[in-house]
Amino acid sequence: MRTTKIFSLSLPPELLKEAECLAKREGRTKSELFREALRQYIQAQKWRELQEYGARWSKQLGIRETDVERLIDEYRRGI
Repeated sequence: MRTTKIFSLSLPPELLKEAECLAKREGRTKSELFREALRQYIQAQKWRELQEYGARWSKQLGIRETDVERLIDEYRRGI
């Protein structure tokens, strides 16, 4: 039983050539290369969303970037 699904992907010829060369150089298949690229993109997107969430809350609470280290130290000391 197959654990993956197949779908097609359109790429400009020059991007496909770069992907093929990179996959060959790294000893990977193009599928492995694209899966890893997608995983990294998803992880980066989640990180951006988390940063935006933190920025909204810090603005709402009036916390500046310069306050962060002091607040962490206070929290760790139980102040």
